[in-house]
Amino acid sequence: MPLYIFVTGGVLSSLGKGVASASIASLLEEQGLKVNIQKLDPYLNVDPGTMSPYQHGEVYVTEDGAETDLDLGHYERFTDRYMTKKNNVTAGKVYYNVIHREREGGYLGATVQVIPHITDEIKRLIREVEEDCHVVIVEIGGTVGDIESLPFLEAVRQLSMELGKDKVLFVHTTYVPYVKTAGELKTKPTQHSVKELRAIGIQPDIILCRSEMEIPEGIKEKIALFTNVKKSAVISAPDVEFIYEVPLIFKKQGLDRLILEYFGFEYKEVKSKWENVVDILKWAKEEVKIALVGKYVSLKDSYKSVVEALIHGGIANGVRVKVLWINSEDYDEEILSEADGILVPGGFGERGIEGKLKALTYGRITQKPTFGICLGMQLMCVEFARKVIGLKDANSTEFDPFTPHPVIDIMEEQKNIKKLGGTMRLGSYPCKLLEGSKVREIYGTSLIHERHRHRYEFNNSYREIFQNMGMVFSGLSPDERLVEIIELRDHPWYIGCQFHPEFKSKPFKPHPLFVSFIKACKKN
Repeated sequence: MPLYIFVTGGVLSSLGKGVASASIASLLEEQGLKVNIQKLDPYLNVDPGTMSPYQHGEVYVTEDGAETDLDLGHYERFTDRYMTKKNNVTAGKVYYNVIHREREGGYLGATVQVIPHITDEIKRLIREVEEDCHVVIVEIGGTVGDIESLPFLEAVRQLSMELGKDKVLFVHTTYVPYVKTAGELKTKPTQHSVKELRAIGIQPDIILCRSEMEIPEGIKEKIALFTNVKKSAVISAPDVEFIYEVPLIFKKQGLDRLILEYFGFEYKEVKSKWENVVDILKWAKEEVKIALVGKYVSLKDSYKSVVEALIHGGIANGVRVKVLWINSEDYDEEILSEADGILVPGGFGERGIEGKLKALTYGRITQKPTFGICLGMQLMCVEFARKVIGLKDANSTEFDPFTPHPVIDIMEEQKNIKKLGGTMRLGSYPCKLLEGSKVREIYGTSLIHERHRHRYEFNNSYREIFQNMGMVFSGLSPDERLVEIIELRDHPWYIGCQFHPEFKSKPFKPHPLFVSFIKACKKN
């Protein structure tokens, strides 16, 4: 049976519990431990699949097709582990399971209550991720004091009692604000947050102090005194330029040693793999500018995995990547002219489509490296149909159901689906690559597996005319029914993919398409 680390948050949201959890997992992996990570989300949606990116940032898709919280992207990028649908549990999923069981008579006439039935279900779902690991890290979303989080906190309190205190460690992430007018860091919010947690029955063993700056020793002593933890267990978590610095900051303060000693493991002196990554990010002499053209750019987390995959491509090429954000509703060709490459990511809905099409036209004509992902690939096809083939009113039926030239159309199996949640083409699918194509050379293999999240596909009745005019269908499903990758024959780097390659990119295993894209941009 594995050991457990529960990560809670206090004072306010968006403190970076996901990055903190992923960083702890990475440090434990460097010590030779197998680690799994789970996210508990208190909202009542069954999953974030139907949420606007403005509400929740990007939706991260796992290999097995689960639409999950974006923190699972951090978990995968920081560790060797791949997440599954079991790694993200929402209050909606918990209540859905309990109510479904009640309707089937599963509780034998009992009055179904939050305690014990909801908390028992939470504990059951937590323990589903125990297999093949030494340590399970469970991040509890929300903030201590929220009504929504209470059942989850109660469940992990119960679990800690059942497992035994020597097998469970609590990490509380809190905020230490700097009051500029007073010139002081204030500990009172942290004190109250821990007091709230202790009132629930949970005593934190380690406190991660998020702040704009390093926490001085005197402040650490004060926090330790008022929260009943050792001073060595008060860890500073200052703002950083790159999230990949976080494991090094924790390691420098001995967080990994602290956790291992708590659980009775021997600590080994090892050089962290993050040192080389951070060195490249901080000291690379060259910079590549990528224009990211999207409609959710006011919330950068909407494109979190895309941006991180670009950074990984930069690491592989020894360059820093600077993202130039372009709102597709406010098309700006001047910014495109400054960029070394153009990326049009995925999305849903008609808003901002014309700006994306203009950016793709610009990239095609100027021969600037251009990358289209999911909707981006579909719009590459619409733009090509309109501007190259001459099909003036070509479109996707997502935006114009009555277009005379539906070059992108809804998948046949999607036409009778009424429910929105979890009904798209989701998860990993195989794709065979065309011999002699750019992508075949980039991947270095004939068969790949990539993650999908979409309803619409290229309309095969237009394949022949597209090919005759210079488009190459370089990636197809094994049965050749579905177009997965397109590229242009007469362009140095103009590639679109129906899948989301950003979900499989890691700092130490960058995705081939992003490595190749940044390489082309570097040359440009």
